[in-house]
Amino acid sequence: MSIGSNGEHAEQVAEPQQENVFDLHPLEEILTEYQGHKGAVIPILQKIQDAYGYLPREILAQTSKKTHIPISQLYGVATFYAQFHLKRRGRHLIRVCDGTACHVSGSEKTIQAIENAFDIEPGSSSPDYKYSLEIVYCVGSCGLAPVALVDEKVFGQTKPEPFVRALKKLE
Repeated sequence: MSIGSNGEHAEQVAEPQQENVFDLHPLEEILTEYQGHKGAVIPILQKIQDAYGYLPREILAQTSKKTHIPISQLYGVATFYAQFHLKRRGRHLIRVCDGTACHVSGSEKTIQAIENAFDIEPGSSSPDYKYSLEIVYCVGSCGLAPVALVDEKVFGQTKPEPFVRALKKLE
């Protein structure tokens, strides 16, 4: 109980948290493949992420329960390596370079156009989970600045409006 603005006791009602429901079949196949293998945390997490697109909390809990690997160890590995993601990501990963060459060539305008067009901020996903946006600081293609990668495809000399139009055509 807490004190309300009128000085009276007010009950706090906790909002129910909605649990995600996941198909456990892919997890079961992964764990069967690595059953009895010591030190297989990284490949297990990689396969889980491949199957689910990220490392859902519920799946990590099941993994811990079934493998007897402490959940703290799974989270420790998942948070140590940048390749792992604990939040759901969009179907299309947009990486915009904001290194020196790209920045002076106008990457910030491209980033702003993406943010505005898809209601997305760097490091997050669009509300419909179609896109995830990341800012990177060099992709090794400075001669094509400003550069963006979409699902590993390189887009060079990006201009904000045409690039956003190309993104909208993705399924």
